[in-house]
Amino acid sequence: MYASMIYRIAYTRMQNVADAEDITQEVLLKYLKADKTFRDEEHRKMWLIRVTVNTIKSNVTSAWRRHTVALDDVTEPSYEASDLPVLKEKVEKLPERYRLPMFLYYYEELSVKEIAHVTKSTEGTVKSLLSRGRKMLRDELKEDDYV
Repeated sequence: MYASMIYRIAYTRMQNVADAEDITQEVLLKYLKADKTFRDEEHRKMWLIRVTVNTIKSNVTSAWRRHTVALDDVTEPSYEASDLPVLKEKVEKLPERYRLPMFLYYYEELSVKEIAHVTKSTEGTVKSLLSRGRKMLRDELKEDDYV
């Protein structure tokens, strides 16, 4: 049920299909092993997002990752398609610190408060990242004559 959401979050950060698939599998395995009871579906979703973000951070900072070369020319699976491919492409090209908040806000429809909780930052920081991310997108779209 949440595999595509986990994958999209992982891909947004990793920019690599193989890594996103590995992280998705790892998160779902953690979910199965946790044998956790959730209050409701929203609680389950937030738990999975938090575990996904933590798994991504662990993966990025691992010694193995630092000593490997990123894969190039890997295509995305079809379920990652967006209604606005140009905008999606531009979001994926944003600097790392802006991609995750933008993705969680616009694609997963989380509130600023929920994003702050998931990313372990303040609401002010999230608002600032969203504002700067939007400005970067606007500037990019203007350069390409989309705005």
